[in-house]
Amino acid sequence: MTTRQGVAFVKRHGVVLESAAGPVPSLVEAVLGEPIRGSWWGHPRGREIFAVTRAVRDSGDVLVCRLVDGKITYVHRRLWPSLVRLSKRFPAKRLAQIREEHTATGRHVAREVSFPKWVPGEISKQAKTLSESHAIGLLGEWCA
Repeated sequence: MTTRQGVAFVKRHGVVLESAAGPVPSLVEAVLGEPIRGSWWGHPRGREIFAVTRAVRDSGDVLVCRLVDGKITYVHRRLWPSLVRLSKRFPAKRLAQIREEHTATGRHVAREVSFPKWVPGEISKQAKTLSESHAIGLLGEWCA
């Protein structure tokens, strides 16, 4: 899977787990074409997986959070209004945006932006126009 295909996979499915098994698709399983046991870091295709996951994480159209079962979850921008509309259904910590930063020393640091600080104004406005049932229908039955 190319990095472009990885971002398209998230766009198509809307809510995707990075690597965990759960009620929504897994990006790592999509890259490999099969379920994975254990960590993908040691997998022979680990570099490919890393490239695809970083491209998805770097996309401005993808929220990285811990929405589904506390696992790294990607939510495509088209579903952000639904997520905001249904935000009371989730612990605030699961809605925090995870951002990766590289420090001047070359270290890799994950930082969180609390909900709703990361939510653009136009997304908040769109969320107010959605009924709860419509938002669930868009986000998926897993959140009902």
